[in-house]
Amino acid sequence: MKKTIIIAVIMLLVAGTASLDARTKKKAAKSKASTTQVIYTGDIAKKVIGYNGPVPLNITVKGGVIENIEVLDNQESPSYLKRATAKVLPQYIGKTVAEAKTLKADIATGATYSSQALIKNIQMGLEQVKSTTAKKKAPAKKKSAKKRR
Repeated sequence: MKKTIIIAVIMLLVAGTASLDARTKKKAAKSKASTTQVIYTGDIAKKVIGYNGPVPLNITVKGGVIENIEVLDNQESPSYLKRATAKVLPQYIGKTVAEAKTLKADIATGATYSSQALIKNIQMGLEQVKSTTAKKKAPAKKKSAKKRR
């Protein structure tokens, strides 16, 4: 009787462990797909100048898609910066990093310097995004030596 109970308990533990392992693997895969990165451009784009100075950003990328772009403290004129952000930022939100890197964004008329600074900051920030899927290179095929007859 004791052996039967012990065997049943062991079987339940093994089954629970296998189930837990499967759930852990699913969570890890889901976590990789929804990895969130926030890129601060203040350090990497120090020399990118708007009309009155640098325009640092926080770019939020989740699962390879740009979710948000936040304009941080800067010296730009609020009215011009507002015009530039209203025109430039929506062009990037919702795009994949690959799409955004090749995007030829429109600038806001009358806020050219601010718009250009935003675009350059975004481009430099996207270069810092870590890929969420690591691609393996296929091994190079070796050339076979042909014998002459």
